[in-house]
Order: sequence, then structure tokens, then C-alpha cells
Amino acid sequence: MTKEPIRFKKERELGEILSATFKFLRENYKALFGVLLKTTGPALALLLLSLAFYSFQTVGSIGVQSMFSGGTALLATAILLITYLVYYAALTGTIYHSIRSYISHEGQIIPQEVYSGVKSDFGNLLAISVISGLLVFFGFLLLLIPGIYVAVPLSLAPAIIVFRNKSVFDAISDCFELVKNNWWATFGSIIVISIIVYIVGLVFQIPTIIYFIIKTMTVFQEGTLADPSSMFDTGYIIMNIISSMIQYIIYGITPIGFAFVYFHLNEKKHFTGTYETIRNLGKKD
Repeated sequence: MTKEPIRFKKERELGEILSATFKFLRENYKALFGVLLKTTGPALALLLLSLAFYSFQTVGSIGVQSMFSGGTALLATAILLITYLVYYAALTGTIYHSIRSYISHEGQIIPQEVYSGVKSDFGNLLAISVISGLLVFFGFLLLLIPGIYVAVPLSLAPAIIVFRNKSVFDAISDCFELVKNNWWATFGSIIVISIIVYIVGLVFQIPTIIYFIIKTMTVFQEGTLADPSSMFDTGYIIMNIISSMIQYIIYGITPIGFAFVYFHLNEKKHFTGTYETIRNLGKKD
């Protein structure tokens, strides 16, 4: 018996958004993992290498740190930021284009469509990540509230780029229009989705946390607590990189949830799903 495809273009309450998010993930995780492996695999590998380099520069042993100058630590931070933005753009692009393909083919994800879509939109998705980050950063500099205010609509800008085929600046304009009069509801949905994904990811940090606690107790008993680098040895860094890799993959849940938020808001304003349902009446036996 063929499963009924999840209908994205409809209004949903927060509970329904969360339920639909994990239902979509549960029913399509194999297809999603397959396309994610190809589109984000190289970016994830670079991100993990950058994280390793950054970790050894900031919390590695003094012996390792002494091999490099302070300027190299700054360079490591910049490389980590750049590779994260590249990975995030590839991740969101893959998830959104997978959903777009799923909608177009009534429940089936066509990998080739996803690959070509990500390739086409990658530049815009990377640009929107950079611009959004800068806008939110400067918003926080102007006290906390402006940063939070712009972060909410901008979080939906990548979805607008993919689902509406918009340019970067058109997406920025559209996302503020989309959230208008629905800012608080959107804020609540985004916060809850982000917290849940964070908690799921935090579970995989538990072994690293336990290792750190044991290492701290050992260092304390040995009387070498004055040397903080002894608590962040190679074992800790390796465990942190592995747990971070799992977290980066889990972050793929976030754009799925944001996609449902986007379609909820879009339906409230434009009734696209309702109009499609009306047009399709009588077309099927």
C-alpha cells in the first residue's frame, strides 16, 4: 500500500509542525542521507578538518600550540567559519531541494533534481548565510532586540530562495513580508524547533562531557590544574570532533522544520495549497 505523501502546503499549529517534521524525517531518512552524502560530504570533511585545526590551536596542548604563532589561531578561526558557512549552505540547499522534489513528485525525492538544484542555488544560499549573519551580528550590536527581530524572518530566507526561485535581496524582502503580523508565532516555532534539535545533538556530546569531567578530576588529583591545556588533550579533541560531526548531520532536522514553518506562513497569506487542491478536484478518479 502506497503511503500518502505529506502535504506541505497547509496551515499547521506548532505541535503539528513538529509532528510533520519528524514524520517526514522518519519516512525519508534513507533518501535524504543518500543525497546529503553526495552534496554535503566534501563540505563536512573540510569542516571537520577545520575544526581539528581550530581545536589544536585553541585548546590543544601547549606543545602543539607552540608550533604556531598567534596569527595562525586567528586564521584557524576564519577557516572554521568559512567552512561552516559552506557546509550550512549545502545542507539547507539539499534539504529544501529534497522537499521541493518530494512535493513535485508526490512523495518521491529525485536525487538528480536535488543535485542540480543545489548546484544552481548554492551561490545564493551561501550569500544569504553571510548577509544574514552580518545583519544579525550588527543587530545584536545595537542591543539585543534588533538582532533577535531580524534573525526570525531571515531564518526563512533560504527557503524562499529555493521554493520561490528568488534572488538574495528579493528573498530578504519577501521573508520580512512573510513574517509580518506573525512574528511572535514564527519566533516561537523557530525557538522550539532549534531547542529540540540542540537537545538531540547534545545527547551525542555526553561521552565528551564525561571524558572531560574524568580528565579534570585526574588533573586535579595530580596537582596540574594550573595547566589548563592538560584537560584538553588529543583524546578530548578527537571525541569532540566525532560528536560535532554527528551534531552537524543532525542539524539537517532544522531546515525540515523551517520548511513547514515557511509553508504554514505562505498558506496563511497566499492560500497556494488551497488553490492547488481546488484546481485538482476532479482530476483524479
